[in-house]
Amino acid sequence: MSHLFESASSGRSKCRGCGRPIQREELRFGERLPNPFGEGEMTLWFHPACAAYKRPEPLLQTLGGTLENIPDRARLERAARSSLAHRRLPRIDGAERSPSGQAKCRSCHKPIGRGSWRIRLVFYEEGLFSPGGFVHLDCRKAYFETDDILDLVLHFSSGLSDGEREELKRACDTDPTRAPLP
Repeated sequence: MSHLFESASSGRSKCRGCGRPIQREELRFGERLPNPFGEGEMTLWFHPACAAYKRPEPLLQTLGGTLENIPDRARLERAARSSLAHRRLPRIDGAERSPSGQAKCRSCHKPIGRGSWRIRLVFYEEGLFSPGGFVHLDCRKAYFETDDILDLVLHFSSGLSDGEREELKRACDTDPTRAPLP
């Protein structure tokens, strides 16, 4: 099974990483897997950036084996290598304000307060991304083993307004491990 890059032949496919449509003639990445429902194989389609963040191994394998001119190839390789270096980064599925105080953080196991920022997590299994809980924004470094997650979080937070995105950026600029000044 060889994975591939190609232009979308129609605008009907959706990215498995972000859930947004892949526009006609837009470059897409196809991960080929055995079909669990019958003979043959199936193809999971991704925007190249989504594949770099969520499925770095097959993307890097395909980039290494293709001679095609892939736009932003260096950026895709950097993002994929970062996701490989930190095993929990591909779990990031965006950020949101907590609508209630019921969810608990997967890192510190404390409740995530209503209205506070939380990072959504997903787990990849058998071609599907399943919801996997949340992490406090302040627990990001402990859970993901890196503090360099802002681009990834913003990429998968398409439902946020411009004001919310700016607020999230400011919240990420604060170092959760630094003690407040007296």
